[in-house]
Amino acid sequence: MATLSIRFPDSVHDAVKIAARNDDTSINQFVTSAVIEKLTALDTEQYIEKRGANGSLKKIQAVLSKVPDTEPRKEDMMQ
Repeated sequence: MATLSIRFPDSVHDAVKIAARNDDTSINQFVTSAVIEKLTALDTEQYIEKRGANGSLKKIQAVLSKVPDTEPRKEDMMQ
């Protein structure tokens, strides 16, 4: 396991301390979790972009053409 020293502005450090306490975790666990969440989001974005680059407008239009042209059910309507 690696050790990393990070400098935060006091206001960020105070907010992290409070958030970690509210989350019932250590600051280290809280920051590690936040970094993992960010890395996962970036990986997901890259995955979606890659899949999108392989997509076909013609194929999606063929799929969407199968959707019936009807009103949504009452419980599915936006209010």
